[in-house]
Amino acid sequence: QVQLVESGGGLVQPGGSLRLSCAASGSIFSIAVMTWYRQTPGKQRELVARITSGGSRNYADSVKGRFTISRDNAKNTVYLQMCSLKPEDTAVYYCYVPKVVTTTTGEVGYDYWGQGTQVTVSS
Repeated sequence: QVQLVESGGGLVQPGGSLRLSCAASGSIFSIAVMTWYRQTPGKQRELVARITSGGSRNYADSVKGRFTISRDNAKNTVYLQMCSLKPEDTAVYYCYVPKVVTTTTGEVGYDYWGQGTQVTVSS
């Protein structure tokens, strides 16, 4: 089994910064893509940022230039550095891994979500 555990959320003033972390644990051989999503009440979950094992990155237009996604492949951990935060960034942020190759059998598991971490941007 693979588990994703997020940390780093909290309350921050507009213009402030936060760094989210998501650590994947379990029988993991490789993770090609790691992503961050966010969701506010009444809205669909939206993709915030995506990073491949080779370091290729994609961002939602609303966060480009303010958020930076990175990862430590050795630790199976993905980070989201959020700067210049705005009230509209307030949401629950979720880590999502679409596919994991496990160590022991070479089997592939799909669709792993973290439990979510609340980010609130308010004065």
